[in-house]
Amino acid sequence: MTDPEQHRYFAWADGVGRGHGHVVEATSYEAAAVGYTELYAPPVDGDGEIRIFVTGIDDGQEHCFTVDLSVGEAEPCD
Repeated sequence: MTDPEQHRYFAWADGVGRGHGHVVEATSYEAAAVGYTELYAPPVDGDGEIRIFVTGIDDGQEHCFTVDLSVGEAEPCD
């Protein structure tokens, strides 16, 4: 079985700003959002969530995710 292909993403947290973003390798935009949260521990809101913006380095597409720390999952921003 082959491992899923890794891609490079640039991710940053809302409230911290793009200037504090980092390149993250992951299999998807969602995985990059969770990976950024695990590696860089950005500030959490009152609901235990973090809003993360992720841009694909290869394709330039940007997505926003809300990461719920209680379950460790990323959902698209509202």
